[in-house]
Amino acid sequence: METRLLEYFVAVADELNVTRAAARLYAAQSTVSAGLRSLEADLGVTLFERSTKAVRLLPAGEELLPLARRVLDEVAVMREAAPESGAGFRGRVRIGTFAALQLLDLPGVLGRFRRNHPRVDLQLTVSPTGSTGLADDLTHGRLDLALTSLPTTSALESWPLASYPFVALLPPAHPLAGARSVSLAELADDDWVDLQPGFGNRVMVEHALADRGIVRHIAAELAELPAVGPCVAAGLGVAVVPDLVSSEGCVRMPLAEPIGPWVVSLTTRRGQKRRPVVVALIDEVRSAMSDRDGPIAL
Repeated sequence: METRLLEYFVAVADELNVTRAAARLYAAQSTVSAGLRSLEADLGVTLFERSTKAVRLLPAGEELLPLARRVLDEVAVMREAAPESGAGFRGRVRIGTFAALQLLDLPGVLGRFRRNHPRVDLQLTVSPTGSTGLADDLTHGRLDLALTSLPTTSALESWPLASYPFVALLPPAHPLAGARSVSLAELADDDWVDLQPGFGNRVMVEHALADRGIVRHIAAELAELPAVGPCVAAGLGVAVVPDLVSSEGCVRMPLAEPIGPWVVSLTTRRGQKRRPVVVALIDEVRSAMSDRDGPIAL
């Protein structure tokens, strides 16, 4: 049995769409479809129920999917454990990160890693749904390593890198701009600026609002955390964000009832630490964070 067929199986199971799975694998859709038929014939079972509109994993597929993932993980471990002499590790690491937010000098970290391991290919990506999307990509094998800011599930393991309290950002003309602190209830009737659904900081703020029975109006949804400050300064609304966002042009205030903190972690799918190349990159990132001097700059 070819491992490529298992890759087709896992990708289609993750995406529940042959077209998206083919794009993820850089393969033709017809090749993936033919590969699935070949795998099903070899195994003597039907893995998916397929129609022109939907793909559904059948019970046999659900039972075999964890085994297929395990085989592919073992193959990756074997490939990476047999580096060429003097060339370091071999393989590929797919990394998820936050758009525009520089928590560390990630290009510098990856550059050093590539110089030490020139036969490792690195793929860097972001998710339009922030930490929620990155965690889902890790769980389903679309990523190997990611920065996230939400508690991990049992399928993932993580290592905290940095922690930030939440603060309120107000336009300079806001009636509460002169107060010593501000509560979520006092901001309930304001327009708000926030990131799109799924980002870790928004998830945490929404949980805090829900606990207090507060329903807010979001006037501006953004794709990048560094863009929040300028939008608040322009008068689009108030914001509650981790205290690493630039407050230039805003009034930055502590929360009367603190929430958080917002913890940024390096996260991977459980079991990936068996891959030497993943372990090496985790160590590189953690070392860079421990050597960091002073506050993180955006």
